[in-house]
Amino acid sequence: MESIWSKTTELPERGSLPGDITVDTAVIGGGMAGILTAYQLRKRGIEAVVLEAKKVGSGQTKNTTAKITSQHGQIYHRLLRRFGEERAREYARANEEAITEYGQIVKALKIDCEFLPVPSYLYSSQRKEALREECSAARRLGIDAELCEIEGLPISHLQGLRFPSQAQFHPLRFLGAVSQRVPVFENTPVRRVEGQKVRTDHGTVFARHIVFATHFPFRNFPGFYFARMHQERSYVLSLKDTPELSGMYYGIDPGGLSFRSAGKEVLLGGGAHRTGKSPELSAYASLRREAEGFWPGCKVTSAYSAQDCVTLDGVPYIGSFSLTRPDWYVATGFGKWGMTSSMVAARQISAEIAGEKRREKSIFSPRRLFSAAAWSSLGKEVLESSKGLLKEILYLPGKEFDWLPPGQGAVIRHCGKKRGAYRDESGKIYLVSVRCPHLGCQLEWNGDEKSWDCPCHGSRFDIHGNLIDNPAQIGLKHREEIGQ
Repeated sequence: MESIWSKTTELPERGSLPGDITVDTAVIGGGMAGILTAYQLRKRGIEAVVLEAKKVGSGQTKNTTAKITSQHGQIYHRLLRRFGEERAREYARANEEAITEYGQIVKALKIDCEFLPVPSYLYSSQRKEALREECSAARRLGIDAELCEIEGLPISHLQGLRFPSQAQFHPLRFLGAVSQRVPVFENTPVRRVEGQKVRTDHGTVFARHIVFATHFPFRNFPGFYFARMHQERSYVLSLKDTPELSGMYYGIDPGGLSFRSAGKEVLLGGGAHRTGKSPELSAYASLRREAEGFWPGCKVTSAYSAQDCVTLDGVPYIGSFSLTRPDWYVATGFGKWGMTSSMVAARQISAEIAGEKRREKSIFSPRRLFSAAAWSSLGKEVLESSKGLLKEILYLPGKEFDWLPPGQGAVIRHCGKKRGAYRDESGKIYLVSVRCPHLGCQLEWNGDEKSWDCPCHGSRFDIHGNLIDNPAQIGLKHREEIGQ
């Protein structure tokens, strides 16, 4: 399933790492956060290279809805309560500045990426008081916000909260232009990081500073990020034969949907769930039903999904990786707001590496103190991981794959061992191990995307056992094909 961005852009290939090199900063990950971080560093005169396992933009960046906004759901009322006004104001200011920075880069580099200033709206038919609280909090923190009636959406009785001066764009066209300004080595997966050495299949990079911009950090220790985040999937349809929308819209009611125009098409998003906990009903089918109800006769031109890292308190981890590794940096946990957060991360990390400021008390600091609500979330993460581990150890299914219909997958028993089985339309069976190579949790079948997903930390694998999403670094050990 290819996103609307991937279908309309092909980025030029870059070569692999040619051998051992020495640089000031090695950035691991060629998505929006990694490329922008290297770009900001080089603007400051700091030598930086990007190491990308596949191709630039081949990870989560290509599957975004590409909203550049400081409006991140009902966040400001919550930040004021949990962090106080100073830290909440820091979050608001950083995201507002990120929007401005995108516009300045587009103008300076003359990038044709459909960059368009538009308002962003929260909307609700059930939680109007929550919108009033969020409006008050945003204004208190210096953000221009106003309550309004929502027009243009095919949903009735809506109250809205409007943030003007936000933006939308084509992320891969932007990324392609910026990535030409930095050295990038593609098809160079990082296998290990040891002190100031970044080891790849093609050589070792010796770097004074190392930035992990890999979506989910693959180093478990130090940092313990695997225990402090989970991953969620959400789904998008691009639709034609629909009316054009004049802004970006995000619903805060249960099951709320996301809307934005992309040229002559509309992007409809929703169906979020924890990775590895797929709903019984197809998320794509549910979105198609919604779309047909809104705009009878509309046509789906693309269907794709994104994966988001969610932190314990809903604020990204940006800054020094850990107390014992002050020259390692991390950018992760962006939730559903990866485009704006990528720029926030790039600006903050590049400033820290340049010695301009060290923000140990920043709201984004990975070492920040957690609230009681965050500690409660940590308990839930530990419980989910424990369930996944115990299921892998203790559960042995009783059925073989004989019953499995074409186009479906399930965890089954084969020759006395637990396996993941998928039967294709021709009847061929693909067997894989269902033990996640990251930390050993049992994988679960995702029927929407025909993948094996980890409910503990979000690693994903295709029907052949190949790695799709980290934090795992390798594919599944057992792979077998039976039948035609």
